[in-house]
Amino acid sequence: MQTITVPKYSAPAKFFHWLTVLLLVIQYAIGWLMPDIGRGTQPVGLISWHLSIGALIVLLVIIRLLWRWTHRPPPEPQIVSPLLSRIAQGTHWLLYLLLIAFPLMGWANASSRGWPVSLFGVLPLPALSSKGSQLGHTLGDMHQLFVWVLIAVIGLHVAAALYHHFIVKDDTLRHMLPNR
Repeated sequence: MQTITVPKYSAPAKFFHWLTVLLLVIQYAIGWLMPDIGRGTQPVGLISWHLSIGALIVLLVIIRLLWRWTHRPPPEPQIVSPLLSRIAQGTHWLLYLLLIAFPLMGWANASSRGWPVSLFGVLPLPALSSKGSQLGHTLGDMHQLFVWVLIAVIGLHVAAALYHHFIVKDDTLRHMLPNR
């Protein structure tokens, strides 16, 4: 089968994509390593880092969406069926939604515990729920559950990239990789 050429993504789009990946890897590592959160837990050490990186991810995804809306991504290869195209678009938008909602759930939970949230202790951020808020605590429970939802959607995204590379044999994966 012949390789299909796909237009490249812009340098900022690649940068936002790979910075998001890096922050997610760091965030998941911290999430697995940080202590369990209980009633008396204080937001120090890894927990503080987890809160800051989560807030940074929300900011990055918002910037990334603004970039996407002002700089259209390259068109999909013609070989992709309309159904697969819709699934790809839906997966991308679901990723964006989860990458904003997921950290906001954790942030609301931190606020309900009375914890201050800031970007690395430099920029204080507003509370998303009042101290003792049942909604904030519920969102914290959902935050733990959504770890697995986000991993599943990321897995689907990676599987689609590998499908493009090995089955469709187009340049979609190569054109999102950093320039060599």
